[in-house]
Amino acid sequence: MEGRILVAGLDVRELTLEVRFLQRDPELVRGLASAQELTEALAGPEGQLVVLGPRLEDAPLEDAVRRAREAAAGRALSILVLIPAADPVGTEGVVLAAGANAVLRRPLGRFVLENWISKLVDVPQRIRARIPVHAQVVGSRRSTPREHFYGLSRNLSVHGMLLASPVKIEAEDLDVEIDLPEPEGRVRVLGRIVREAPEVGWPYLGYGVEFVFLPEAGQRAIDRMVRRESLLDGSLWAPSAIHSTLRRDPWIYEITDPARTESGFLVEIRRAVRGDWRPGRSSPFYVVQAETAQGALDAARAFVERHG
Repeated sequence: MEGRILVAGLDVRELTLEVRFLQRDPELVRGLASAQELTEALAGPEGQLVVLGPRLEDAPLEDAVRRAREAAAGRALSILVLIPAADPVGTEGVVLAAGANAVLRRPLGRFVLENWISKLVDVPQRIRARIPVHAQVVGSRRSTPREHFYGLSRNLSVHGMLLASPVKIEAEDLDVEIDLPEPEGRVRVLGRIVREAPEVGWPYLGYGVEFVFLPEAGQRAIDRMVRRESLLDGSLWAPSAIHSTLRRDPWIYEITDPARTESGFLVEIRRAVRGDWRPGRSSPFYVVQAETAQGALDAARAFVERHG
């Protein structure tokens, strides 16, 4: 586990004093003197979290972040940046645009830095575990009017998730229900959209959702799912059989067999460009739910008729 956290532009001893769990596992941290050393370290097996500070002599912070993202390990990497209170207004936006996961401006409240490092160091584990893209998310915004939406979860953890939505969500605070596979069942959570997430990719609109309140039972359910070894081979997530296909040029839509959930039946809609379509290989596009299997199939066909 040595070198999971790479630190550059900061005094490693100061960071260790501020983050208690690093005092128990000092081998987790490796201090680097420059952005160049960081780039070289990321070419090897080390590094799941990069913590950058303002004392880099060979590159501005935003350049160091960009170079880290462009490294071989960049896609499966969390980047946390710490900036002084005196840095100009707007520095956070510049560094986030370069690819940082989060930027914290000092001075920080007690345990803030520790909580962020604990949160971000787990992200690569969730990426490797390939948390399913087709766990259904049903939600509504808390503001008036309470518009409802359906989506799919990506990179789920007890701290939050990436939300793949086929529609724009005009909201910040959300009431969310996530359908986890059996035996976990449905988890209810209060979430907040903290950023757009273009990495979710077309045809979805992506949002980074932070969990503001997740009941203890929900925390246990998500934690069990994330850590379950069987997720690594994807065996829990064999795609449902195709019930029917619909052609709406230039698209081919697949409608899956209805799957039973605790509140009824769920049908997944997938689509691909006609020339690229291969049966069973299309990406998830939308999810519908109804009390009966036939109702879910009818709702899926109606969705394709309206939006295909």
